[in-house]
Amino acid sequence: MYRILVVNPGSTSTKSALFDDKSCVFEANINHSPLELSQFPKIIDQFSWRCEVIKSTLDAKGISCGSINAVVGRGGLLKPMPGGTYRVNNKMLNDLKKGIQGEHASNLGGLIAYEFASPLAIPAFIVDPVVVDELDDVARISGIPDIERRSIFHALNQKQVARVAAQELKKRYKEINLIIAHMGGGISIGAHKKGKVVDVNNALNGEGPFTPERSGSLPVWDLVELALSGKYTKDELKKKITGKGGMIAYLGTNNLKKIKEMINQGNKKAKLLYEAMAYQISKEIGVCATVLCGNVQGIVLSGGLAYDDIFVKLIKKRIDFIARVFVFPGGDEMKALAMGALRVLRGEEKAKIYK
Repeated sequence: MYRILVVNPGSTSTKSALFDDKSCVFEANINHSPLELSQFPKIIDQFSWRCEVIKSTLDAKGISCGSINAVVGRGGLLKPMPGGTYRVNNKMLNDLKKGIQGEHASNLGGLIAYEFASPLAIPAFIVDPVVVDELDDVARISGIPDIERRSIFHALNQKQVARVAAQELKKRYKEINLIIAHMGGGISIGAHKKGKVVDVNNALNGEGPFTPERSGSLPVWDLVELALSGKYTKDELKKKITGKGGMIAYLGTNNLKKIKEMINQGNKKAKLLYEAMAYQISKEIGVCATVLCGNVQGIVLSGGLAYDDIFVKLIKKRIDFIARVFVFPGGDEMKALAMGALRVLRGEEKAKIYK
């Protein structure tokens, strides 16, 4: 049996969990107030404090660090890399500290994992960070030489549910083609070809379907006109695309339950937008089917929006002609991280090296 400590620092919370092989011993989610976070000028400054939060959690649960076989953290904004489980090394630690692709709380994941693992002489890992890049070369072309399409998406969740779907189909992930739609505050839809995500929308920067809080892909000409109109600063316009776009821009909320309440009260605009979001997701899934030349063994709907049965039905009626549809609601990041580490510990996969 392998005991694995999982650490997952988020923007306003620190999650930790302990797994004995596939069984979760405990999971804790410590929320942080704006006042607590305001004492740290930069996210990297939170490192020691976040470590103490996790140590206090382990102490409260009576868990001895000496019983742990490996520590795995959420991957951060590193260099683009193929999917898999990576052992934390000095190159990775340096890049996480520098924030080479930007500041984000997830950058602390690998740093914290190494901090706990190093004194115990046990491995520290990260698994399938958001910068996983397995795009086919043809998928990188944007249409303007100055711009290359980038792979930034919910890689951890997509890879995990893809493996679950493969098990349901009694196949190995690397043997089949799948389309995975992670549907939450951001929405990413990936074409998985024999274990690699060969095409996917850039979910971080608003590409793809519109979402509860992101604009999705926009009519380019009109966007240029808007950008040069002088009505918005550069930062304001970026916020309209990611953070204040989508449902928030139209209805003032990103809460799907509130939107459904509006619909039940006869709000026709809310109903149209609800159906339009399902329509755009379905459309993007159809695009991925062409990427895979129609050779698709399964489609997975995952993320928080997959809990909504009515929303799922709106999508399924447009896509179930393509392939069997699986619905795995939510996004169990903690288990996905633990399973990535476990596969390496059991010798089912080799840990990859970050370069």
